[in-house]
This record gives sequence, C-alpha cells and structure tokens, in this order.
Amino acid sequence: MGSKKCEVCDEAKSKYKCPNCFIPYCSSVCFKKHKEIPCVKPEPEPASEEKLASARALHVDNPIYVDEPSEALNQSQLESIASSTEILEAIRNKELQKLICNLDSSLDVENELDKAMEKEEFRIFSEKILSIISQ
Repeated sequence: MGSKKCEVCDEAKSKYKCPNCFIPYCSSVCFKKHKEIPCVKPEPEPASEEKLASARALHVDNPIYVDEPSEALNQSQLESIASSTEILEAIRNKELQKLICNLDSSLDVENELDKAMEKEEFRIFSEKILSIISQ
C-alpha cells in the first residue's frame, strides 16, 4: 500500500490504522493520543448506482506494492472483477463488508484472513474472484 501521513502528528508516515475508525497513525504514542478522544467506526453508506459506477472506473489513489510482480493482477483481470454483477451483488452483503473492513484495518492481516476464510460468504466471494481471474 502507498504510505500515508500520520493523521495524529501529521509528520511521520503512518504504519497502522485505528481498528475502530481507521485513522492512520505512526506509533503507539500517536495511538494513545488519538484514543484520548473517543472515536467511532464509520458506518458503510448504502451503495448507490453512482458509487457502483465509480467503483467500476478502477481509480486507484494509492498504488499497491507487491513483493512478487508476477502475482499482481493485470488491468484486464481488475476490469473483469469490477464489471462482474456477481461481485457487485456479493459486496452488498453487510457481513462480507465487515470482514473486508476488518482485513483492511488489521495489524495482523494473515490471522484476519484466516478468520475471514472460515466464513462462508468470504470463501464464496474469494472463489468468485479466483474464478474470474483464472479465465
């Protein structure tokens, strides 16, 4: 993931995200300072057709870096995922949204992914994506 600035000290690059409100922070000192004021988890907005259309546009503000470039998806694969009605319908599932948010904000992504894979909706979602990219 691209690096962002810590939103607490506004100086260092963030390495973490608050598990509750997802604000980026750089250290335990900044986390403790952030927690002095209670924060809340943002509620996902219902997906409108306009938002779904913009998701299809595949605009990426922060590039994602991978260790092994051969494992990155190509533009065609990304477009196939974004245009899939099965995927768009699946991501309307509130439980799946929570699982994805937990993965995105986790400090231990591998453990969180293992937990998500135990859930049927996430497993089906993953299988749909794998099916699309292997075509």
